[in-house]
Amino acid sequence: MSTLSAGVLLFLIMDPVGNIPLFLSVLKNVAPDRRMFVIVREMMIALVTLFAFLFGGQYLLHFLQLKQESVSIAGGIILFIIGVRMIFPPHHGIFGDDDEEPFIVPLAIPAVAGPSTIAAVMLLANSAPGRTVDWSLALLVAWLLTALILMSSTFLFRILGTRVLTAMERLMGMLLVALSVQMFLDGVVAYVRLAANP
Repeated sequence: MSTLSAGVLLFLIMDPVGNIPLFLSVLKNVAPDRRMFVIVREMMIALVTLFAFLFGGQYLLHFLQLKQESVSIAGGIILFIIGVRMIFPPHHGIFGDDDEEPFIVPLAIPAVAGPSTIAAVMLLANSAPGRTVDWSLALLVAWLLTALILMSSTFLFRILGTRVLTAMERLMGMLLVALSVQMFLDGVVAYVRLAANP
């Protein structure tokens, strides 16, 4: 996988467009002059978390004795489910309402640095340990674009409206489904080759 493909994959998984309504809902009771500070703080926490799994994830996989093929297949399944949920989102909220200022949950984790994003960075690190710089660049670019979109959430929601944002999220979901199927097939092919040549 190229650095550009990895960056696109991570960006789609972070789903900044789909997270705009969540951010607006969670931050509605936060003072307007603190909202930008809260978004930046939560995005930094998410970035640190993802980098921790990028650099330490392969050691965790080795400790658990998980092979790259199994992680690729499992990651493809998880991303497929996430993509389907982006195309057909649930009608009920995930986190509910909270009158307190959010801290770590739910904006940093799991909205941005969720299980699927963590699994993806671990998969990248394990698939090619020698390309840590490439994966770091892909993660940083995907995170930066996500942060810019979420910091502009109020403006984008006002300009684009609910229908356009929903359409964009579903389009991103379709792309993620296609990427997840490719990841799953790559894992199956690698496993078959491994089984054929023990």
